[in-house]
Amino acid sequence: MTDTNPPSPGITLEQFRQISDERLPFATSMGIVAECIAAEQVLMRAVYDSSFLRPGGTIAGPIMMGLADAALYALVLSRVGPVELAVTTQLSINFLRKPAPGDMLAEARALKVGRRLVVGEVALWSASGHREELVAHATGTYSIPP
Repeated sequence: MTDTNPPSPGITLEQFRQISDERLPFATSMGIVAECIAAEQVLMRAVYDSSFLRPGGTIAGPIMMGLADAALYALVLSRVGPVELAVTTQLSINFLRKPAPGDMLAEARALKVGRRLVVGEVALWSASGHREELVAHATGTYSIPP
């Protein structure tokens, strides 16, 4: 018989929000907030601000990359617990569609969780659009300290 219960997250939503508020000031300045943290996935939001726009009226790439990286960091903590020195070792993003001005959502999922590395992917979409219409897709690797 297999266990159908998903693993418990290594960190709660409230714990991550506290870490974010206290030690990740860039996330606050980018309007990034955690909406859901589970061991299997993380959902983050970048609350829209007009400063997110680049010429052409679209959300700037650095906002989407920052959101993807923050979502991966939350995912790592959801799997290994509050290891604050976990760091990004690789982050790659493909911009797929021009996002309209508005909140951005990011869902991160783990592809592989090892003792020293966590590899994940992040799907990004506009809150005003459909989840199936991704505006960007990112992959990244985090290093876990010994």
